[in-house]
Amino acid sequence: MNKLFSMLLCGAILVSFASCEQNELKSGTTTGTYNNHDYVDLALPSGTLWATCNVGATSPEDYGDYFAWGETTTKNTYNWSTYKYGSDYNELTKYCTESHYGKNGFTDNKIVLDPEDDAATVNWGGNWRMPTKAEQDELRTECTWSTQILNGVKGYEVKGKNSKSIFLPAEGFRSGSSLFHAGTFGDYWSSSCYKGTSYRAYTIHFSASDYEWERQERCYGRSVRPVCSPR
Repeated sequence: MNKLFSMLLCGAILVSFASCEQNELKSGTTTGTYNNHDYVDLALPSGTLWATCNVGATSPEDYGDYFAWGETTTKNTYNWSTYKYGSDYNELTKYCTESHYGKNGFTDNKIVLDPEDDAATVNWGGNWRMPTKAEQDELRTECTWSTQILNGVKGYEVKGKNSKSIFLPAEGFRSGSSLFHAGTFGDYWSSSCYKGTSYRAYTIHFSASDYEWERQERCYGRSVRPVCSPR
């Protein structure tokens, strides 16, 4: 576990947003409101609507709250000793497909968060939810990504083929009681657990030079950008 965390830290600092030429965004776009939260229709093939802000944020550039995967409230310390569904990476008590990662051999073969464990659903209500890995992949492949600054905050503008866009701030992540690499990279939870190693879940991860999916340890704090489906 410690080795994996060290590798993550080392990889996170390869490229800084500060080294890239960026434009200052003037404003974002909004195409509608659902359950008191704004969304943007990016003309994605699935029709998925992406929120303009992170859970806990008051503006698109606000980092918002950080959640361990499968938890719906914030906390002071993010590590395995405080994680809701397992006191270590091989002591999982929910969302486990392999017995050697489950507590006393536990498995339930769940790979997508239940609504009661979804930070977007619990905090925003209605049909808001965390995106699946497939929906994050769609955002990555169907949109144009460009490094930008919005009100002094570094991140990516993600623009659909209809020229509508959302802004994802480079919010870093929380480990223990500290925030790491804010302004250097972004890492947003999906609702999808990694079937190969159940103590990890998928994120959409970006630095100043690249954006891709990653598999991150579930106990650390990361941001959530909600989605909702067409009604």
